[in-house]
Amino acid sequence: MTISKVICVGAGPSGLLLALMLAKNGVNVELFDADRSVSLQPRAAHYAPPAVAELKRAGVYDDVFAAGYMPRDFTWRKMDRTPVASMYFDVITPEEDRMVVLPLDRLCKLLYEHLERQPKANVRWNHKVVDIGQDETKAWVIVETPEGQQRHEADYIVGCDGANSQVRRSLFGDMNYPGEALDAQIIATNVYYDFTKFGYSDTNYFIHPTNWHMVAKITNDGLYRVSYAEVAGLSTEEYLARQPRRYEELLPGSPKPGEYKITNISPYKMQQRCAPSFRVGRFILVADAAHLCNPFGGLGLTGGIADVGSLFDCLNGIDKGLATDKILDKYAEIRKKIWEEVTNPSSRENFKRLSDQDPETAGEKDPLFVLCHKAEKDKALARELCLGLNILRHDFTQYYDKDASKST
Repeated sequence: MTISKVICVGAGPSGLLLALMLAKNGVNVELFDADRSVSLQPRAAHYAPPAVAELKRAGVYDDVFAAGYMPRDFTWRKMDRTPVASMYFDVITPEEDRMVVLPLDRLCKLLYEHLERQPKANVRWNHKVVDIGQDETKAWVIVETPEGQQRHEADYIVGCDGANSQVRRSLFGDMNYPGEALDAQIIATNVYYDFTKFGYSDTNYFIHPTNWHMVAKITNDGLYRVSYAEVAGLSTEEYLARQPRRYEELLPGSPKPGEYKITNISPYKMQQRCAPSFRVGRFILVADAAHLCNPFGGLGLTGGIADVGSLFDCLNGIDKGLATDKILDKYAEIRKKIWEEVTNPSSRENFKRLSDQDPETAGEKDPLFVLCHKAEKDKALARELCLGLNILRHDFTQYYDKDASKST
């Protein structure tokens, strides 16, 4: 069965990447987004080995590498900045899909530039999907556009439209996103401030019951992501007003406004959620539309990109006559299992590692920290730790059926 068209809803990283991979492999793709252009919100920035592998397959890695940087180390610390444990990424090479860092808004801009060059792809901005439907032969979206409401059809439609996915809500209901919001408030900021003179690593996690926070370099020109804990229940205006005091309490040198430059600030809740299914007929969900996790540990963005690579192999296999659409059930089953058995427990543990243990004893009691200490003298173990997130990948080509073209 040759696929006549795939519709991707949402021009974030997952939608842009999936559309690019499909279009480069001969599949017609239409991409809808309610915004007028690529989002400028920086959001996540770290791409672990499973994500790097997909960026390479999409043919954009060289541009990402040129625009971003490769972090060397990752350190958990006490509030006085004393190291508790560290991981070192320079034990693996770029050829082994070593982690790369680039703010998500810059990645999306690169993906869109590549996608614009693909004749099989059509990106429609200012097109808001408001409803969906399907029958035995096709699926469709109802879209609000500047020219009025339209209906667009495709063989398959992929919800890449984030945590508030209209595709997911249309499939399962507005309030049906099983899981929970964690009892924690986080404020994410991007800031120019010289952390190097205080001995900071490229990425730093601070362990404390109420003042847990992260400081991570995200660009070569000295932009850092600082995400810190806050009291719950305040308004956005109140969180913005409290930011200078929180910086002075948490950051080295107790800086005051004027000693740093904030480029972005956003309060948000941390959530652990998973859709009831990642496939309903001709509709498939990926990334944040399918599952959410808190940002500590890099599992959300990397896991979402791993979804994209898996779904690409499934759709490409169908289009090339190497698989029937039953492979999409395999996608839904296995990607959901990976979230349930790896992403959800690991991301929860990563957060608890910061907020629910004594920093004075964590280095000896936390199993991950114990491994990190051993890895400082064991290069093989260090490499294993750095490549550990490859567990998020799964090879769906193993489910190809050489007789698929006959049975489709």
